[in-house]
Amino acid sequence: MSKKLQQENQRLDDAARAGWLYYVAGKTQDDIAKRLNTSRQSAQRLVALAVSEGLVKVRLDHPIARCMELADAIKQRFGLKFCDVVPALNDDPNSTLGLGQAGAAVIERELKSDTPKTIAFGTGRVLRACADEIALMHCPQHKIVSLVGNITSDGAATRYDVAVHIADRIKAQHYPMPLPVIASSEEERQQLHQQAHIARILMLAKRADVTFVGIGNLGQSSPLHVDGFIDNDEMGTLAVSGAAGEIISWVYNLEGAIVDCEINRRVTSTPLTLSSDKPVVGIAAGLNKSNAILGALRSKLINALITNETTAAYLLTA
Repeated sequence: MSKKLQQENQRLDDAARAGWLYYVAGKTQDDIAKRLNTSRQSAQRLVALAVSEGLVKVRLDHPIARCMELADAIKQRFGLKFCDVVPALNDDPNSTLGLGQAGAAVIERELKSDTPKTIAFGTGRVLRACADEIALMHCPQHKIVSLVGNITSDGAATRYDVAVHIADRIKAQHYPMPLPVIASSEEERQQLHQQAHIARILMLAKRADVTFVGIGNLGQSSPLHVDGFIDNDEMGTLAVSGAAGEIISWVYNLEGAIVDCEINRRVTSTPLTLSSDKPVVGIAAGLNKSNAILGALRSKLINALITNETTAAYLLTA
């Protein structure tokens, strides 16, 4: 290891120690300076470095009144098991800032159960942000199950395989879905699902004690399109059919009904369940996803929601 790299690693170690002392142990900058045998100014810079390098993750425990009011209204309007609403950025109607921390807090509550649980996860950018926020834990009693395939159209593993990332962080049993997200044909999907190990994973997912999913919009910015799972012609066909959103690649309309389309005949993900008696938590925000979220709520594809102020206010007036 080069001397420069050793110095950089030592600098980050010191920053991590300073960040822990300040944010976890509640020490003052003077206390930190004494502990690390440095000046107060250096201690202050180390704490700032810990934040700028992403070594410190902050969660707000105090509930905000406006968010609580919106959450309660949405819970009552759509008959949800629960709803969490986080503050929003007024200058960005499509921001998802804060969803990672809020989602991680809910997921951790499930993981802290001593009773063995099967917990199923979809995929996507917001869910991956939740996974990144989850504390390192030791949960061998739980089973973490993937709801969606982890192979992209070119054969590579998807960057947003949430289940494997969470299972690695908490040392739990993991059941991945080793399938292409969308099969080449309906016949291929049937053949894949008939394989014994895939059938077992699908059954585990169906019986999950709690499920966490992202909600995707449709259009040119849709993850299905951006990540190369559907092309422009298929996107145009979906638009004509009235498609509004997708959950684990299953496409549905503004009322939450699964659309009769080619994509849904080839998607390999676990079939969606309407009005599940187990928690199915949707984590999404943004006015660009508002119709997708609304459809999922209307048909009860999800029965719990984590979103932000801007999106919650829209959902209540839609």
